[in-house]
Amino acid sequence: MEVIRWGKQVGKQRFKCKNCGIFFTRNSKEQTLRNRFVWFEKWVIERQTFKILSRESGLSKDTLQRIFYEYLSRSPSVKIIKRTSVNLRMDATYFKRFCLVCYQDNEDGYTQLIRFSNGEHYEEIKEDLDNLLRLGIQLESITTDGHKSILKAIKKSLPDVIVQRCLVHIQRMCLIWLTKYPKHIAGQELRRLVLMLLQIKTSNDQLSWKRALDEWQKRYKDYLNEKTFNSETGRYWYTHKLLRRSHQTIKRAMPNMFHYLSNPKIPATTNGIEGYFSHLKNHLDIHRGLSLRHRIDFIKWYVFLSNKK
Repeated sequence: MEVIRWGKQVGKQRFKCKNCGIFFTRNSKEQTLRNRFVWFEKWVIERQTFKILSRESGLSKDTLQRIFYEYLSRSPSVKIIKRTSVNLRMDATYFKRFCLVCYQDNEDGYTQLIRFSNGEHYEEIKEDLDNLLRLGIQLESITTDGHKSILKAIKKSLPDVIVQRCLVHIQRMCLIWLTKYPKHIAGQELRRLVLMLLQIKTSNDQLSWKRALDEWQKRYKDYLNEKTFNSETGRYWYTHKLLRRSHQTIKRAMPNMFHYLSNPKIPATTNGIEGYFSHLKNHLDIHRGLSLRHRIDFIKWYVFLSNKK
């Protein structure tokens, strides 16, 4: 049978048989599946709604929903890529009924591993870190917000890996405790120092900042240690506990605050992964009404497709 191309019909290539004169189009099941996956990918990654995709694809909303839910039920696993000298970003974000823990390579934003849980738990994080090592990931550093479970797991599984504390998280927590307008000059001065954290770009900046903090600590040592007696309980507590808490947070984090200065590949903050979480939530919010199972599957697809890019 001799066949020639004969224009297009409804966007499909049309053919004509030279022997019998019959016109026809070829319906490839594989091609149909590929075409439909393109719409699904737009739904997950490009925030396209059923209404827009229905108009573009010519398929009804119900048909698209049925196809997409079928894809969701076959969500893929995240592929771990063996790499050396990986500078990892670690963080977790909370949804209505679950928590997503994410392990991301800072170099290109590739997500090596995710875990769905109800919180940040030591046993689970330790297991994840052990699995990354077992599967060939050679870690150089981990940047984290300093959650106790994360720090404990890193110390147990990766005692020799550099831990970089997220400067934005330290700054954010201190500013909450110090408030926007501290009443005492000690709080005002510490707030100014905290605001300077993200401006530290060189070793000289670090030395200057640490010197200023040491001077502040000496100047207000007695003020920090002031205590108030509670006649009802018969106990003492620190009078300026929020100021003291801010100072203690910085003091405890100090050994792991400035590794990024000696190695530019180490991220000083977890901003990259927090931005990733923000985009993920924006995409998920577009598709309100998904069941818990579908929401989790959607996230798996989002991570998988984002890694492909």
